[in-house]
Amino acid sequence: MPDSNPASHKRIRLGMVGGGQGAFIGAVHRMAARLDDQFTLVAGALSSDPARTALSAAELGIAPDRAYANFEAMAAAEAARPDGIEAVAIVTPNHLHVAPAMAFLKAGIHVICDKPLALNLEEAQSLAAVARTSKKLFILTHNYTGHPMVRQARSMVAQGLLGDIRVVNAEYVQDWLTQNIEASGQKQADWRTDPARSGAGGAVGDIGTHAFNLLCFVTGLQPQSLCAELSRFVPGRRLDDDVQILLRFEGGARGMLWASQVAPGNENALRLRVYGSKGGLEWSQEEPNHLWFTPFGEPKRLLTRAGAGAGPDAARVSRIPAGHPEGYLEAFATIYAEAAKAIRAAERGEAKPDDVLYPTIEDGLAGMRFITAAVASSAAGGVWQPFPEV
Repeated sequence: MPDSNPASHKRIRLGMVGGGQGAFIGAVHRMAARLDDQFTLVAGALSSDPARTALSAAELGIAPDRAYANFEAMAAAEAARPDGIEAVAIVTPNHLHVAPAMAFLKAGIHVICDKPLALNLEEAQSLAAVARTSKKLFILTHNYTGHPMVRQARSMVAQGLLGDIRVVNAEYVQDWLTQNIEASGQKQADWRTDPARSGAGGAVGDIGTHAFNLLCFVTGLQPQSLCAELSRFVPGRRLDDDVQILLRFEGGARGMLWASQVAPGNENALRLRVYGSKGGLEWSQEEPNHLWFTPFGEPKRLLTRAGAGAGPDAARVSRIPAGHPEGYLEAFATIYAEAAKAIRAAERGEAKPDDVLYPTIEDGLAGMRFITAAVASSAAGGVWQPFPEV
């Protein structure tokens, strides 16, 4: 049937806060937004340095009059334009998430924000209150939830193929902070190890939240309490670079989480293992197209993306045939593609598919509760700490 409203399928007008020259995650967001041809970047407050903002905007093809000196001016100006942005991507360090997110939500603009949600739980709760009042969408880019085989694992748990979940193990292990590279001014290390910009958690906030989010996304388990030890192995480092955590969940399941940025030989080793009364699952981010499934008492089975045994939840977010690898950027792009469907429904009256799935403000709050509990537990000497109420 011919489309009765072709204008509704034009790309979503996107703005960006942060992500100027030399920014890693800003470039990743831009690639993810472009991959499925759903967004076009038309405005930005790309840097706190006006000269860098202008240069970055020129490189990205943003018109000079839509390259803003700060996010406040951008939110006001774009909200007033008939062709203003419909969504904004916030790709700044942690301490600069909340203020711009609030400004754009209040201006009636949907927000796509990098994780973790905020500098601390109090900020996160304030932002959540604004998001709920605004009625605008808030998408948090926990990008690993976009992998097809992660969606497959989630579906298998929901179908009961693993039985009652008993034990979960999540880890995210890197080696890039094995030495004190922040002392040399390395940009990423500098802000990620600074409490004023990163928050009270180092590795626990930077990568531990990814492992925690992945665990909860796949299993659906609700955390109850944790016992954590946060360590700083590199002399002079101000935040933790290694995290060891025991977890208790509602219903009796138990878990273990390890996050480290000082483990030589590991690049981005995000792994998840889930074990229930009927079987187990294993998934690794460095081999994202594979999912191991072992029904109890039977041989281990390898399920592959778009291959035999992969179900509709995985197929829906797969782009290419089996045997062609999809990875980090495609998973990130899935979050943007899911967001696009929701934004089109909200802004252009299109029907929103029932299976649209992306991390929300509630997932962001869960991550901040996790960080808060882990820091408190470790500071008290590794005692069991309940997850704070919100």
